[in-house]
Amino acid sequence: MSIQGKPVMMRILLFLATNAAVLVLISVVFQVLGIEGILAENGVDLNLQALLVMSAVIGFGGSFISLAMSKFMAKRSMGVQVIERPSSRTEQWLVDTVQRQARQAGIGMPEVGIFNAPEPNAFATGMSRNKALVAVSSGLLANMSSDEVEAVLGHEVTHVANGDMVTMGLIQGVVNTFVIFLSRVVGHVVDRVVFKTERGYGPAYYITSIVAQILLSILASMIVMWFSRRREFRADAGGASLAGRGKMIGALQALQRAHEPHDLPGEFAAFGISGGLGGGMKKLFMSHPPLEERIAALQAGS
Repeated sequence: MSIQGKPVMMRILLFLATNAAVLVLISVVFQVLGIEGILAENGVDLNLQALLVMSAVIGFGGSFISLAMSKFMAKRSMGVQVIERPSSRTEQWLVDTVQRQARQAGIGMPEVGIFNAPEPNAFATGMSRNKALVAVSSGLLANMSSDEVEAVLGHEVTHVANGDMVTMGLIQGVVNTFVIFLSRVVGHVVDRVVFKTERGYGPAYYITSIVAQILLSILASMIVMWFSRRREFRADAGGASLAGRGKMIGALQALQRAHEPHDLPGEFAAFGISGGLGGGMKKLFMSHPPLEERIAALQAGS
């Protein structure tokens, strides 16, 4: 499997063009179905096109700000110590391994760092494939063999090479847009049609919008996590390509042996290595597939 993704700018432009087309299509559907007219007849004086644009600006704006600040926030919140001048054989090996894998993946050399945590974990973040950060926990270095750590690094480098941070940021922007848009529409309808507010906004608008936004955000989280789980399988396959399938399987099995590795903070969880444990409804909100599924996928060669 090739782990080189499209250039970041091309990926962003294609994704934005696709979503701009979706917004235009929705606007056209509103016009054809006369939804705005139907709302107006029921006393809902709502400019759907303007609301859609406002929702997109807020939805994508928040997502891009989060993405742009991701590397800085990771260093601060996780206490990542970036290796600028290796001071030990382990640090030198980490830098050399990431450098080799980055060259294989066709990306710029990421910053390499270590954060202090007893649990085995690692993550990658950053807005650009050529200016990313790959960090591993002290617990991962202490509890895994060099082969297993090499596979984990390959997994994270693949996240960077595939542009997963940008892709997930854009997906988050799309779902944010529709959560904001639909919650405001529901709030307007309830306020005007049910509570008969004629001017301005009544309490029903704000209460209904907040409740609708919470419920829609839960559904949106399920959608984003589904995409995240798909990216994990690809990152595992990329790690197997860079380090070897046996090493990648061994790394995941080592995580299985660890006692419930702690999750990373939410904004970095989707690009970590371990993920959480769970089943049933909880599985729908997991950023990572269960480890047994990931191991089975590698063993099957998928």
